[in-house]
Amino acid sequence: MKTIKYSQIALLMATSFSLPAMAVTSEQAAFFDNLAAHCGKAFEGTVTAGNSADSAFSGKKLVMHVRECSDTVLKVPFHVGDDHSRTWVITKTPYGLHLAHDHRHKDGSEDKVTMYGGMTADMGNATEQSFPVDAYSINNFRENGLDVSVTNVWHMYVKPQEFTYRLTRENRDFRVDFDLTKPVDLPPVPWGHK
Repeated sequence: MKTIKYSQIALLMATSFSLPAMAVTSEQAAFFDNLAAHCGKAFEGTVTAGNSADSAFSGKKLVMHVRECSDTVLKVPFHVGDDHSRTWVITKTPYGLHLAHDHRHKDGSEDKVTMYGGMTADMGNATEQSFPVDAYSINNFRENGLDVSVTNVWHMYVKPQEFTYRLTRENRDFRVDFDLTKPVDLPPVPWGHK
């Protein structure tokens, strides 16, 4: 009978419990790459759909900055005038692409409503992905009196000339279009980031 050393058992266990491979579809990977192609650049946007709930965006300079890019995570701050609290975080996961909204205060601390978002529910395509609200976000919204947000779906479109961020739910359709043909000066570092 062959004996197995403890070091061999440890090695077998380590290889058995390795992390699962990223399981984004080819369409999701192409979308991720299309956005990553703009890494290091910033673009100005315009609100093209909205209502009174979106008044915080009116009359403000809107800038997205594809600021941090790795093989699995994109961090895209969304600056609204002098408010540098918002960063979109798009992550490749074993289940598809995940969108989170990282919200910070000026001192860098996390807002009580932060990291909300959702996971892609279908493969989408190379230029369009949708992120229906996830359970974590629903709980966070309810805890903070934002029940109206529990049916949110976020959408992102990356086309050759334009990037679009869109939020839809009943009685709400908010949309900002960014001109990808005209990079602008880089905005300040978003709050809570280095």
